[in-house]
Amino acid sequence: MPSTVLPTVQHPKTGVVKFTNCLLVQGNELVDGDLWVSSVTGKILNGQEILYEQRVAPDDIVDLAGRILSPGLIDVQLNGAYGFDFSVIPSEGSTAYRKGVQMVNSNLVRGGVTSYMPTITSQRPEVYHKALPFLGPSGASRNAAQGSESLGAHCEGPFISPTKNGIHNISVLQTPHAGLSSLSTVYGPHNLPPNAPSPIKLVTLAPELPGALPAISALTERNIRVSIGHSESTYEEAKLAMRAGASSITHLFNAMRPLHHRNPGIFGLLGTASSTVKPKPYFGIIADGIHIHPTSIKIAWNAHPDGLVLVTDAMRLAGMPDGVYDWTNGSRIVKAGALLTLEENGKIAGSSIELVQCVENFLNWTGASLSEGLRAVTETPAKMLGVESVKGGLRAGMDADLVVLDLADGAVGGDKKLSVEQVWKFGIKVFDRSEEHGQKVPQ
Repeated sequence: MPSTVLPTVQHPKTGVVKFTNCLLVQGNELVDGDLWVSSVTGKILNGQEILYEQRVAPDDIVDLAGRILSPGLIDVQLNGAYGFDFSVIPSEGSTAYRKGVQMVNSNLVRGGVTSYMPTITSQRPEVYHKALPFLGPSGASRNAAQGSESLGAHCEGPFISPTKNGIHNISVLQTPHAGLSSLSTVYGPHNLPPNAPSPIKLVTLAPELPGALPAISALTERNIRVSIGHSESTYEEAKLAMRAGASSITHLFNAMRPLHHRNPGIFGLLGTASSTVKPKPYFGIIADGIHIHPTSIKIAWNAHPDGLVLVTDAMRLAGMPDGVYDWTNGSRIVKAGALLTLEENGKIAGSSIELVQCVENFLNWTGASLSEGLRAVTETPAKMLGVESVKGGLRAGMDADLVVLDLADGAVGGDKKLSVEQVWKFGIKVFDRSEEHGQKVPQ
């Protein structure tokens, strides 16, 4: 009988990728292990089930040669970058605005930021009406080619104190005297629909303003987070805001009443007994060496380590050369390295730092471990926004937003240096530093 030649079986591509020889960020530790993800679903997989129950072989094995594999970084306060400002509607209109947002997304992801909150500072109502529809959550398409993903807009104002306005123009500030109705008028009723999701995820306001407490309650009922900021609030007023539903503090120490031994102000919430304020608030920290002294950052972290969220508060001048630039409401900003100041009065005007540099500074200033520093830009901000089931971790079922990092220790007494080597969005590689230089990371 003639021998039978069996046809070659072509196994279909599964889209499964296995990361091996890497240090996984898990809680406060770095753990040797493998990670399995799907480029089809964009999710992290259960490696044991894939290997032993489903018996699926990975399409690709990525050997990270001992590098660190972290969840994608999350920035909850980004005013703009690469020449684009979320608070400015271009003269060309909505098409140009949409392109500007996409340009930021494409560039931002290269720095390891896979999710963020586009932030609009205090503006006239028409700016919010036009801009907010473009800044809502953008992850539904699950398109890695779009770059960094919006988790929803952050409205920083205009319901803030005129004496703690920072660089926010006083002429556009308002009070929420009519509660939610005031917010709806300013942000636009179409952006605060009663029975549908809002593009707004976070609102920063001053709780001492007339109508602020009812506004806080109404916003939280609509699943919009409220943060205390740009405020003259006393400790007692801040506690009332927390009881009304506020859950975080915007850029702690900056644009708020300073700590005083007889009334600790907003900062006092970090030391409040859990029986008085439950839970303690999350708080943003700008670790650029300009906004806050490194020792102040260490004090805040030691007071409430589980609440610290590193933010950039970056302006559109991030990634731009030094010079003088027009800003909103007729003002101009001077950029000198990382320092941004308002030309008219010299006030600090946001930052131009990258989020990975904030982590690097935090490590060097506090003595925190790398996993503790990364938690402040992954797990903690995800919890702050209520998205911890899909963002900020490496558990099976979560989004496969990943950053490959390399940590280099300096000489004796030298600073640590943290660099982004690869970025993966929804299980697809979107950036590889070595490929930019013609050298591939070992596979």
